[in-house]
Amino acid sequence: MSRVVHFEIHAENPARASQFYATVFGWVIQRMGDLDYWLITTGTPDQKGIDGGLFPRRGPEPIEPNPISAFVCSIDVENIDTALGQVLTAGGEIVVPKRAFAGIGWSAYCKDTEGNIFGVSQNDPNAR
Repeated sequence: MSRVVHFEIHAENPARASQFYATVFGWVIQRMGDLDYWLITTGTPDQKGIDGGLFPRRGPEPIEPNPISAFVCSIDVENIDTALGQVLTAGGEIVVPKRAFAGIGWSAYCKDTEGNIFGVSQNDPNAR
């Protein structure tokens, strides 16, 4: 079975996007030398999850050499209500409100400062 091993965030303003994700999730984001690419560390090696990257969006619509539209990833959070508050405080918005998936947990979709959609999920077997 194939697994997601890396994600990428496209940003009009990489500094603004880096600040947003560092503020909301505590991620460490560092530029790779002189490249227009930033590595994103989302946790420690002993934690489940993947790391990713961030790079400048070349235009409002997907164009060469980055003809990418979207691939939504969801981020596991301890408390979805806290995370949604942090999204708003950091300048993002909630595009699909929190909803329960019975016996599984909570989910919502948000938009970052660059217009990218991402999900947040909280495990909660008591969700109804």
